[in-house]
Amino acid sequence: MVSMQGRAVLAKYWLTRRKQVFADPDALRRSAESQEPESAQVPGWIRKRLDVAEHDVHGQRCYRLRPFHLTNSRHILYLHGGAYVHQVEYAHWRFLSRLIDTSGCTVTVPLYPLAPRYQYDDTLPMVIEAYESSVAAEQPRDQVIMGDSAGGGLSLLLAQRLKKQQRPQPHRIVMISPWLDVTVDDPSIRQLDPHDPFLGPRGLREAARMYAGDLDPHDPRVSPLYGDLEGLGRITVFIGTRDILLSDARRFREKSSRHGISLDYVEYPGMFHGWILQSIPEARSATEHVVSLLKSPH
Repeated sequence: MVSMQGRAVLAKYWLTRRKQVFADPDALRRSAESQEPESAQVPGWIRKRLDVAEHDVHGQRCYRLRPFHLTNSRHILYLHGGAYVHQVEYAHWRFLSRLIDTSGCTVTVPLYPLAPRYQYDDTLPMVIEAYESSVAAEQPRDQVIMGDSAGGGLSLLLAQRLKKQQRPQPHRIVMISPWLDVTVDDPSIRQLDPHDPFLGPRGLREAARMYAGDLDPHDPRVSPLYGDLEGLGRITVFIGTRDILLSDARRFREKSSRHGISLDYVEYPGMFHGWILQSIPEARSATEHVVSLLKSPH
């Protein structure tokens, strides 16, 4: 049963027409083109709570957040969501602060290149370099790749690229509401769409078009669902049932099962896209699950 706070967020999304940006390609383009880089900066209150360092990777800003008193050797590369066109949001920083407070981990957040100014072949090299300049310096057992939405897809793609380069896999890959197939053409999306208060297939396809450019959207370089899953690190997926990307997650679960891939798959009934970023009981529950993974030696 969805909590009272969860129902309140759902109602707010519907009342404020939060879905409008993703329901119309023109609205999505306007939203993408209006992004301001300054809005992605770390909030001042984060700098008071955590040790924050920053550096540039491929001309893009990269932040490292960690507790003033480090208690956990795990280092997370966190790839934010936003359909490859939207900047990291306040809710991401709030979630990461909560995650660091409860896990004691270090988190590196690359502000990777976004469409329409950039495309996939700009984004992945920056993400790989961000990984190499931060998390890759740790022991493999302390490396974690994590992301939400588009960042979830990038997390899987990064792990696939590391395997292709015959490099060690991270200890764990955590994907939250992941966007794994940018074609957005699975038949089940039609049934899921009326129940999703946030995402819409038409807007997502436009975001994918801007990000993939002339590349076939089925190409694993933008749709890692179609890539090789064998030989990857331990994978955990969190998904809500009021999310059109539930179709991606379930197909990923089925493909993992067919190939004998061990998968920690968690569906949250009644939850919407990216619910873990919100201040609701279901978000706290999911965060506690993530923290347990980060603290586990296995």
